Amino acid sequence: MRKPALSAAALVIAFAAMTACGSGSGSGSGNGQKNDQPKNTTTATAGAPTKPAAKELTASDAFKALSGKVASAKLSGVVTEDDDPNHLLGRPNQYTSKVTFTDSRIKVDDVADAEPGSVGLGGAIEVFTTAADSRARADYIQNVTKGMPVLAEYDFVSGTVLIRVSHYLTPTQAADYKAAAAALG
Repeated sequence: MRKPALSAAALVIAFAAMTACGSGSGSGSGNGQKNDQPKNTTTATAGAPTKPAAKELTASDAFKALSGKVASAKLSGVVTEDDDPNHLLGRPNQYTSKVTFTDSRIKVDDVADAEPGSVGLGGAIEVFTTAADSRARADYIQNVTKGMPVLAEYDFVSGTVLIRVSHYLTPTQAADYKAAAAALG
């Protein structure tokens, strides 16, 4: 009866050793040696087919999907860390990518802040690392703009994606974006 206990103990030790060796972040194993394993690989599981890891969603990817459902949306800019007016791109717990778009149903003369990239002209898509971060950003925006109608906007969260839409659209028009957001998740 001692053999099964030894086998189970040996199995636990072997498993612990294997998982400890595989805990590197992809750029190195923590011991100063280079890890040459590509980032987009998966480990084969007995009986399961292997496939590449899912590509990280970007704001540009989300806009492509959204514009296929909302024909009036046109890409107006890709935000970089050098021109981000909010200075949030890439910061801890903030968006990892952002694009802005216009909506042809909005009359530019009606928009109070008609600067290029303004949410008032159409909207913006911000993508975060976690769904909790995208929800926190949407909640923050809604709390800040609650008492300021000129800054109000529609915000739709789908997982890690926040779609910010101009309040110059009617609720019926904004519902197109809500449906597009739902299709992302």
